[in-house]
Amino acid sequence: MSDTLRDQLLGLGFKSAPKPERKPDARRDGRPGNKPAGARAPGKPADAARPPREGDAARRAPHGRGRPGGGRPGQGQSPNAGQGKPRSREDIDLAKAYAIRAQKEKDDRIEAERLKQEEARLRREAKAKLEVLLEGKSLNDAGAEIARHFNYGGKIKRVYVTAEQLKALNAGELGVLQQNGRYMLVTAEVLDQAEAVFAPSVALRVDPNATAEADPYADPAYQVPDDLVW
Repeated sequence: MSDTLRDQLLGLGFKSAPKPERKPDARRDGRPGNKPAGARAPGKPADAARPPREGDAARRAPHGRGRPGGGRPGQGQSPNAGQGKPRSREDIDLAKAYAIRAQKEKDDRIEAERLKQEEARLRREAKAKLEVLLEGKSLNDAGAEIARHFNYGGKIKRVYVTAEQLKALNAGELGVLQQNGRYMLVTAEVLDQAEAVFAPSVALRVDPNATAEADPYADPAYQVPDDLVW
């Protein structure tokens, strides 16, 4: 329509057609309810708006899952993981043998200590009985001047006797006992009793039938032996 015809129509009372209203751009309008195309509704996952693609499952899997050996520590792992190589039957048998030997050695030490203490106790008791037995039985003469030497405990010891006592001692009628470091001259009967109570106390018992080589100090000529240990 030309401008002339338009002017004529306007002059006759006709109004020009209204211009169509322009709708606001939803992408620029930030008001609620105006959502851009492709926007996801609240509460729905983003992937619901598009078809699944390759690799989505791996990305959605939590850290450590979706691959062999993943997950929490101790899950999906062998029961022996981190424990090293299991022991063989030979190693177990060897460990048992060592344990048995160690226990036996311990038991032997305990038994040896027990026997040692028991021996010491019996020795104390025997010495106490010997002391009671020898009360008033000593025949030592304070005036004796003859030294009778004898071997006792690997050393040469001596006891002073009279001439009569020396003769009786060499004949086996008397004997010598050791008590608390002293050497006592006693009768053969007391010597036997003391030997029954505590045998180590017998220091000298002369066999009258023994040769001179068995008891070289029986002769009074050997009052001071060459190997005397003072």
